[in-house]
Formats: sequence, structure tokens, C-alpha cells
Amino acid sequence: MNNNLKKIIKSTEVMAITACFLWSTAFAGVKIGLNYMTPLQFAGIRFFLAGLLIMLFFGKYRLYFRTIRKHFPYILGIGLLQTTFMYSLFYTGLNMVPGAVGAMVIGSGPLFAAIVAHFAMNNDKMNIRTSSGILMGLIGIMIINLGRQATGIGDTLEIVGVLLLISNNIIGGIASVIVVKNKRPIPMLVLSSAQLALGGFLLFLISIPVEGFQLTQVFPAEFWLSLGWLSFLSAAAFALWFTLLKRPGTKISYLNSWKFIIPVLGAALSWIMLPSESPDTYAIVGMVFVAGAMLVMNHEALTRILFRRINVKE
Repeated sequence: MNNNLKKIIKSTEVMAITACFLWSTAFAGVKIGLNYMTPLQFAGIRFFLAGLLIMLFFGKYRLYFRTIRKHFPYILGIGLLQTTFMYSLFYTGLNMVPGAVGAMVIGSGPLFAAIVAHFAMNNDKMNIRTSSGILMGLIGIMIINLGRQATGIGDTLEIVGVLLLISNNIIGGIASVIVVKNKRPIPMLVLSSAQLALGGFLLFLISIPVEGFQLTQVFPAEFWLSLGWLSFLSAAAFALWFTLLKRPGTKISYLNSWKFIIPVLGAALSWIMLPSESPDTYAIVGMVFVAGAMLVMNHEALTRILFRRINVKE
């Protein structure tokens, strides 16, 4: 592998796109798993396993546990915010809406991340291009959801689910700011792993009195496949994302703008993989706006990636 290709693979843009692609596959997987298990318990098991996977990949167990002991309050706080609280909202909300709609609503995440970063980070202020891209993406989300309500496809429960997913987006923006501003010398794989495992374990404990203990049931292969894939993608995507958040000069609004990939791919995969879901006119028009928002906010980065690839071919 030559140096140009290595630079492409390790570039912020390629790593962000890879993480967002992995996350986009989650919506169909979560909807499949929720056919067999309640939201909080399913989420808790998924993220606990994801944390263990990253720990096994990291391998330096003495350093791993020494780091956790030294920075335990901070890591626990991130786990509570980023995993326990945020994903309890995500799973509960997604259980109330179709997978494609959930993907589209989560696609508004860059809006809230940019707004939070604008007020919390000195080097990450919104400009005209960022604002116009965010507005375009938000219009796409509104077209999808208001269109469903206007045509009678959606119901009141869907509105509650959408509000929970929007709350998830806000928490995600706050968590990103906290990670970026933290100066503790914590390896990102340790932070990713520990916050997922701790947050997932706490989420599982909370689920038992709320939803009951369900692991005594016999689950089909479809459930275990969805759980395995979701655990893997969480481990890989969070490891990539936390690494990017700690890169010098990281701008949260720019990094999160790549999340506009998630609703487009997430909705498409949900329509393909879930028999009960199919696209409608409002969804397609909304997807066009969301895809346009991604291009507006990231056209310079896409040009750089294309130019690098041309150099590699030469």
C-alpha cells in the first residue's frame, strides 16, 4: 500500500464516511432486533458487547484498566451521557417510528451539533455555507415527517418517537463538545470501549425493573445476527469517531456534517431489508434535500478526496 493510499484511508473524510456508513446500517438491524426484545434491554446488551469488542482489539489490558481507574468519573459520565441516556432515547424513539423515518430524523443531528458547537467552541462558528446546508437538511426532515402526518400515514405515537430522536440528537451534540474539549491523556480506544461497556451495562440494569429480564427466552438466528452486527458496527464506528474527535483542530460542525449520509443510506437500507416499509413521495423528496445538504457542506472535502484518488491512480 503506497503512502497516498494510506493518507486517503486515514483522512478525516474517509474515516467519517466509514463511521457514518456503519451507523446507517443500524436502523434496519435495530428494527429487526426489536421484534424479539424490548428497547432498553436490547440496547444495553448491544453496547456492552461493543465495548468488550473494542477492549479485545485494544489488547493492552493493564493499560486499559489502569486508565479506567485513573479517569473513572469522567469515563462514567461520558458513558451515562453518550450511551445510557442518549441511546435509551434512540431505542425508545425508534421503536415508535418506521426505520426509514428514524434514519431521516437522526439525519438532523448535524443541525444540533453545529448549534451546540457554535456556542461552546471558539473555533467552530457557523458560516453561510454551514447554515444553508443545515437549513436544507432540516427542510428535508420536515418534508418527510410533516408529509406523513398530512397524508395520515403517521400517528401521534410517531410524533412522540420523533421528539425522542431529536432529543437524542441534542445529547449527541453535547457529548461531542465534551469529548473535544477534554484534555485528559486517555487513549481513544479505551474511552470508546469503556464508555460503551459501562453505559451499556447500566442501561441493561435499568431495563430489568422497567422491562423485565428477557434472556431466558429462546431467540431465533435473525435476532442473534442483528445483535452481532449491531455490536460490531458500534465498536468500529465509535472507535473511528472518538479518534476523529480528538484530532487537533477538529471542528464538530464539519465532522458531524458527514452524518447527513446516515439518513439517506439508513432509509434506503430500511426499505430494502424491512418488508413492512416502502418509500413514498415525501420520503424521496426529503432524501434529495438531505443529500443536497451534505454536498453543500462538504463539497470542498469531496473534491480533496477525488483529487487524492486521481493522484493515486497516476
